[in-house]
Order: sequence, then C-alpha cells, then structure tokens
Amino acid sequence: MAATLSTRIDEKSDMASARVPFLKMNGLGNDFVVWDARSSALNLPKEKVAALGNRDTGIGFDQMITVERSPLGVDAFMRIHNCDGSQVDACGNATRCVGRLLMEEKGADRATIETKAGLLNAFATAVPRTVTVDMGKPRLNWDEIPLAEEFYDTRAIELQIGPIDAPYLHTPAAVSMGNPHAIFWVKDVEAHDLGTIGPLLEHHPVFPEGANISLAHVFAENQIRLKVWERGAGLTQACGTAACAAAVAAARDDKAGRKSTIHLPGGPIEIEWRESDDHVLMTGLTEVEFEGEVDLDTLEWQRTGAGDDAHDAVAGAGAAE
Repeated sequence: MAATLSTRIDEKSDMASARVPFLKMNGLGNDFVVWDARSSALNLPKEKVAALGNRDTGIGFDQMITVERSPLGVDAFMRIHNCDGSQVDACGNATRCVGRLLMEEKGADRATIETKAGLLNAFATAVPRTVTVDMGKPRLNWDEIPLAEEFYDTRAIELQIGPIDAPYLHTPAAVSMGNPHAIFWVKDVEAHDLGTIGPLLEHHPVFPEGANISLAHVFAENQIRLKVWERGAGLTQACGTAACAAAVAAARDDKAGRKSTIHLPGGPIEIEWRESDDHVLMTGLTEVEFEGEVDLDTLEWQRTGAGDDAHDAVAGAGAAE
C-alpha cells in the first residue's frame, strides 16, 4: 500500500529550509504537486508557482496543492493554485487526491477538507485508490456563478462564437461548482480548437471572474464525452468540477439522468447529482506518481521516491514469490 501523506512528507517538511519534499499526484491525468504545510507555512510568490508549474522547465502540473491546518478544525485546509500562479477556490480531482492521503493517514474511510469554496467530504470506496467526494450543491443562479448580467435561465445563456447568423458554438450552459463553468453542447468535442477558443472565452466579459470552458457531447445514454479548457491552467486531461458541471447541465436539460459517466481525455469519472439533497458526488481513481524534493530558492528539483506503480510492482513480485 502506498505510504500516507505524513509518512511520505514527514519531519523533512521544514518550509523554513530551502529544500522541501512534495508528492506528484493525479486524478485521471489532472496532475498536482502536493505540499504538506500543516507544521510550517509555505508561501510561494506567484512567479515561483508559475515557474514550478512550467512543464518544460519546472516540475509541471495543472495545480499546486498546499495542505494546511484547518481554521475550522477539520482534517485539513486545501489551498489551490493554478499553474499560472493564480489562486482558485475549488478543484474536485485535487480534493479526491488529498482526501485519499488524509484517509490513509488516519486509517479512516472519511475525511473532511476545508476549501475556499466550503467544506468537502471525501469517502473511501471498495476499489483501491478510488475516492468519492461530495462536492455540495451546484450554484445555478446567474449571480452565484457569477455572470456579468442577469440570465433568467442558465441552462443556455446568450453567448456565441462565429458568424452571427451561423455560430459554430453557442448558448452554453452555465454552472458553478465552487468555480464558474460554461458548457457548450457539440456533436464532436474534437471538431473545435479548444486550445484557441478556450483562452478567449475564459476571459469573456460575461464571466467577471473568468470561467472554465468545456465542450460536451452525449454519445450514449448517460455517457458524456468532455474536453476542458481550465481557467488558469489551459487544456487538461481531466477537471473534476467541469465533470460535475457538465453532468448537472445535462440533467437540467434532459440530456442525461442524474447519474452519468463523464469521459475525459484522462479517463472516465462517475457523477451523481443526488436527488435527495441536490449534492453532487464524484467518484474516480487517484494516483501518486512519485515523491520529490525541490529547492525553493533555485527551484531545482529531483525525484526521491516511487509512486503507486512501483509499489504495485513490488507487492506483485512479493505475491508471486
């Protein structure tokens, strides 16, 4: 079994020292650097976060996750920075990853994580490394998302790309899952250059706080293909809150039921918009890729330990013997 947060990142976690340990993790390819800052604060300027997040010259990640002591007294507070250094309120896949670490550390099947978007509960499942997170209720009113102007029905807001008489993208659904999302329904998510369209729409004036931009296609009953431009991070293998937002948007528009599978480039994730309390539950795999250490002065880094695959290989060899 993989080691826990406290055993992987242990007494070496002195953030006052230049070299500090980290974990590289991912949820369906949506990847993170995770720091344990519960015993000593970690305050990196935006420029250093962006440098570490650069995939060519740094560690490379979608988000940087700092696990801190919770002011509310729950298991931990999770601080989230995008790879451009900006700070955001929510990240579903990171919540699953941190939830797994905290549950392994406690030897429990539940963990509560404080975020800027509120308290989120993570639950272990019967499948190893698969974690469910209760993402709470979606925010559907225009001023909660938020949008810059009033829209009575956020299932399809007035926004289009292309010629005014023949737009190729139009009337996206708008949903907040602690961060704003716009979901365009298309026939083929690969038919549009989201790498070009995404940054333009992310900063569209209708989204005063920016937005995550998704292309979605329902290709079978309760099966949705999704491609995401993540606010502050760019094209991503997976985005948990986008998957939740797409599932909610599909159910609101009768494109799918309240339980659906969202197929992202990094793999499938199960979403349930629970009817009893309107909470959104997200279930999917998590992975520790490797352990590392970085010099926060020079930003030089190195791998110091193995990830889940290596642990599995050792365990498999032992079982074979």
